[in-house]
Amino acid sequence: MEVVIVPDAKAGGELIAEAMARLLGRKPDALLGVATGSTPLPIYTALSARVRSGAVDASRARIAQLDEYVGLPAEHPESYRSVLRREVLEPLGIGMDAFMGPDGTAEDVQGACEAYDAALAEAGGVDLQLLGIGTDGHIGFNEPCSSLASRTRIKTLTEQTRVDNARFFDGDIEQVPHHVITQGIGTILEARHLVLLATGEGKADAVAATVEGPVAAVCPASALQLHPHATIVVDEAAASKLKLADYFRHTYVNKPQWQGI
Repeated sequence: MEVVIVPDAKAGGELIAEAMARLLGRKPDALLGVATGSTPLPIYTALSARVRSGAVDASRARIAQLDEYVGLPAEHPESYRSVLRREVLEPLGIGMDAFMGPDGTAEDVQGACEAYDAALAEAGGVDLQLLGIGTDGHIGFNEPCSSLASRTRIKTLTEQTRVDNARFFDGDIEQVPHHVITQGIGTILEARHLVLLATGEGKADAVAATVEGPVAAVCPASALQLHPHATIVVDEAAASKLKLADYFRHTYVNKPQWQGI
């Protein structure tokens, strides 16, 4: 696990966007796993700027979804499919025909989960998976005590998560679905490169538990310690609880530049 400490969210977005640009340069049809929420927006902003300038061609890239609400029509403005279309696909010039995601409206939800895992495998697997982290250490919608071997499955949202997400539904919690489909931790770990971005002091405890704590289901993100190529990018605030922060700064500054992240 590599930990990179950056000054702020913008710098983190630029660093990760550059890694994605290098990947697309090597493999134009790379399968990129993307996440929703406010944390990854600086990444998408930086990468789309490179596309607009002509520095990056993302037209052949493929996009894979991390999670989706159950029961929301795909065209609903707050379905994650719609959010990713607005925030990722359209800015990068990628058509919906290159988008992969679970069917949150399927009558057989379990079948849809299994079908999505199979589709990811058939597509050759995710080349780079972007992740955020919750204050309790969750990744995707894998809440604390999720199995570290879990596959894509249906999860029940906590009341707090529904309260938090109500801001996207005109402040009305009754509009927020009770269930989601999420890639499981076992599914996430199959991606070839995992990149987690965390910003803000509110994420500091979760980052410390992820990086320096034991591998334990109580902190789902700690499973990234088991991955052969996991990169944790954090701003100074999110890094504030790391005991080995100085070591992480030293190793990053002195690594071979050609390695990237």
